[in-house]
Amino acid sequence: MTNRYSVKEFVAKTTQTNKNEGLFEMEGDRMLEVHLNGSVWTKMGSMVAYMGNVGFKREGVLEHGLGKLLKKALTGEGMQLTKAEGQGLVYLADQGKKVSILHLQNESIYVNGNDLLAFEQSIQWDIKLLKKISGILAGGLFNVRLEGTGMVAITSHYNPLTLAVRQGYPVFTDPNATIAWSGNLYPELKTDISLGTFFGRGSGESLQMAFNGDGFVVIQPFEEVTFQQPTR
Repeated sequence: MTNRYSVKEFVAKTTQTNKNEGLFEMEGDRMLEVHLNGSVWTKMGSMVAYMGNVGFKREGVLEHGLGKLLKKALTGEGMQLTKAEGQGLVYLADQGKKVSILHLQNESIYVNGNDLLAFEQSIQWDIKLLKKISGILAGGLFNVRLEGTGMVAITSHYNPLTLAVRQGYPVFTDPNATIAWSGNLYPELKTDISLGTFFGRGSGESLQMAFNGDGFVVIQPFEEVTFQQPTR
């Protein structure tokens, strides 16, 4: 009698494994395993399971200073954090999105606020806003600048693609498909809005992020709407 599709086979194929890779470890490609011994910041609502003596605490209103509080008020609920503290294993996921682990070594990177899953306490971070004074965006775009040495986990819909940015060869991306870029770049918002756009005859690509300089930008094959364009 075959054991194919048996419960025993299923459990054997899906059981958690310890790869001894350190604080952040992948379980499959859509779940992050955190070997917690202290504390890390996680995206609120991303915990799917844990084992051990672990507690979760929502960040305090003034925990990161008044400046960040004001920026968070502008960006709404897109950047809410939970601190996981204690000792044990914590499993994080975000709507089945693919997880990528980055080990910053005295480096910096910008991450779209919706695509930041977790990061170490040793990482310094700040919210940055991209907003057109003309009011083309209803709420502006926001991202998080991460800097220092430590582990960071980001998410993407499907496999991410990294594009090189070089002097004289700018890269233009759809804001809804842009998930991260190197810390030495700061994009400009490029608009191409014609009368036809407002009457439903535009190309649908009326807003782009323009990257100039030397660095990289990471995109995903998916347009994740995190802001509203003007009502047509």
